[in-house]
Amino acid sequence: MTSVERIVDVAIVGAGFAGLAMAGALRRAGRDDFVVLERAADVGGTWRDNTYPGVACDVPAHLYSLAAHPNPHWSRTFAPGGEIQTYLRDVAARERLGDRLRLRTPMLGAEWDAADAVWRIDTGIDAEPLIARSLVLACGRLTEPHVPPIDGLESFDGPLFHSARWDHDVDLTGKRVAVVGTGASAVQLVPELARRAAHVTLFQRTPAWIVPRGGGEIPRSDRERLAENPGDLARLRAELYAEGEERFASRSGDAAASAAARAMALSHLHAQVSDPALREALTPDYAFGCKRVLLSDAFYPAVASDAVTLEPTALLAVDGSTLTAASGERYEADILVLATGFASTRQPYADLVRADDTTLADHWSEGMTSFGSTVVAGFPNLFVLNGPNASLGHNSAVLMAEEQAVYVVRSLTERDRRPDRTLHVRPEAEAAYTDEIAAAAASTPWLTGGCRNWYVDERSGRLTLLWPGTVQAFHERLVGTDGSEFEPAAWAAVAAPSPVAEPAEATPTPAATTTPAAEPAEATPTHPRP
Repeated sequence: MTSVERIVDVAIVGAGFAGLAMAGALRRAGRDDFVVLERAADVGGTWRDNTYPGVACDVPAHLYSLAAHPNPHWSRTFAPGGEIQTYLRDVAARERLGDRLRLRTPMLGAEWDAADAVWRIDTGIDAEPLIARSLVLACGRLTEPHVPPIDGLESFDGPLFHSARWDHDVDLTGKRVAVVGTGASAVQLVPELARRAAHVTLFQRTPAWIVPRGGGEIPRSDRERLAENPGDLARLRAELYAEGEERFASRSGDAAASAAARAMALSHLHAQVSDPALREALTPDYAFGCKRVLLSDAFYPAVASDAVTLEPTALLAVDGSTLTAASGERYEADILVLATGFASTRQPYADLVRADDTTLADHWSEGMTSFGSTVVAGFPNLFVLNGPNASLGHNSAVLMAEEQAVYVVRSLTERDRRPDRTLHVRPEAEAAYTDEIAAAAASTPWLTGGCRNWYVDERSGRLTLLWPGTVQAFHERLVGTDGSEFEPAAWAAVAAPSPVAEPAEATPTPAATTTPAAEPAEATPTHPRP
């Protein structure tokens, strides 16, 4: 590195909830030397990309918000996707990111330069790579649609698309629409399609546990009260958080809580589906909580109506407009929608990040690992938000990202104390944390419940997506770290990095008011799970 090369302190990749949470945490800590790289033309992540009919969050909106940016104006208990996208645009504007936010700027590759102790990031925009002391991956875990191997899929002779890449130019009116999958997106999508299409055929590989959704429109008077009384909004958020934390017991295998939740789900099914054969086809044969528990008051009535045919097996083959199920049944369709989830356990960005001739994908070849769900051995000054064991099945995942962002800021302070400004995660610390996760997860339904879920890496059988505890426990785990997860500074006693051009002093930004850390927040959104 020459003495005139410009270096940025922190490069954040992704401008969804996690990326914006990270940017806000840096600004409130007085760290203004950062950039946010976003491959798309707008912020929003999941909520920018998923625009299918009926898309919404399954976490109450007042909890599915950044603590520094509470929003009293949510129109519904469970916010529609477009409203969440508008909220994230507003957050970006209020954070006054300016030219720190670089839209249409993908990370095409990132390589650790050990000699200069920097990350060199290829964006394809400039001739020279972006250089950063630290790299934060806030790329999301549900970004790349999963398309299952279906024989003859390419032969389908009508519109074919994934629910996360909805084609709004396709007119559904009077058409026969087939939907593959009965996960979170399909449960929201199918009732909408049933209202518009001539008929819907739904291919179900595995039924889901579904509980009542409730909620509805928030009266204007309540919105005005929350806007005028921030204390009321804070109390509402705290109540919702506590309710979410209570759900951990039923999702993680507590016998009494699981039995009560299972009974609620079965009662919901029986109340909405009168046909015994259809009820049986919609009843899961695995433990409650093993797969993601869904919320809907509209899915069962739609499936029970004449507008929808449930095929209780997977789509096996496609031949033109003819769809053959694993049962041998055949159906005709004009439009085919894949609601088949995302590449969750094998994060696409992992192939792009390299240190010491090893990619992050290589390091994660048997499933994602980390310390604190945030830092990774062998990848200095790298932080991953929404990565290994940072998702939830019971509460709002936004607060998990916010807890991680606080940890990143504290780690950067530790980095700055070191002569080489480098943090190397001790491999033993990562191994111990991985064992800690495995021990906590061993008896949970996610591993023992008799289902196949997206929380578990199929290569190792380890729980790699979910944090097997409450949000409060995650908060305490990160707050309790003391820096011993990193090698002592003397371990990396390489030549000091070449001098670099320091940025001009940035105009300080007033710190945003935050809620107490103990009021964490986030479960997993209903549709594209975050």
